[in-house]
Amino acid sequence: MAEKETKKNNKVVKKEKNAEGETGEEAATENLEFAELGPFETITGQRMPSAFFKFQFKNVEYSSGRHKTFLCYSVEKQGTECERSEGYVEDEHAGTHAESAFFTDIFTECDGSLSYSIIWYVSSSPCAVCAAKIAEYLSSSPNVELTIFMARLFMWEEAESHQGLRQLQAAGCRLRIMKAPEYNYCWNTYVDNEGEAFTPWEDLQDSSVFYEEKLHEILQQA
Repeated sequence: MAEKETKKNNKVVKKEKNAEGETGEEAATENLEFAELGPFETITGQRMPSAFFKFQFKNVEYSSGRHKTFLCYSVEKQGTECERSEGYVEDEHAGTHAESAFFTDIFTECDGSLSYSIIWYVSSSPCAVCAAKIAEYLSSSPNVELTIFMARLFMWEEAESHQGLRQLQAAGCRLRIMKAPEYNYCWNTYVDNEGEAFTPWEDLQDSSVFYEEKLHEILQQA
């Protein structure tokens, strides 16, 4: 699996290597074509290539060319002892979404006598279908707490996306927008950064504020 993942990562890095410098070449980067890289499948790992993170987690208003969801996770299981695991999941929207893959491939056992604290850092918020499934799971699993930090809001102008986010909130999910501290944490925890420090892009803070305001508006709607 590791060899397979490495080959796939190397292949995609060649396509996304310019993602690090979107300023100056942003138009070219935004129009990256991923079709020739298929077939896509769900991939899990501990650390992703830095080019993936810089491109996929960039909090632009419209996610042109970003056809995947990256989900970085931390699971803390508390019982007689405390256990912690972390890693990431990536998907292709044409297949199994990363949110679903987390529950089928990563968080496969949930002991009702234990409590679980799960944190996700996702490149975009869950789609309406995934949001409904997650909300249903949380409602039936009171021993599981989920916090989702989102780089972008997926289809934030659509009513069904609004409904999905409100369903998550009603089920007890904590919804947050990623800011500089979360980006820095993910960079150091989930990215193969080769010792390089995280450098925020120019409009990271402004975009975070934009999405935070949109999220607040959506969650306050009746």
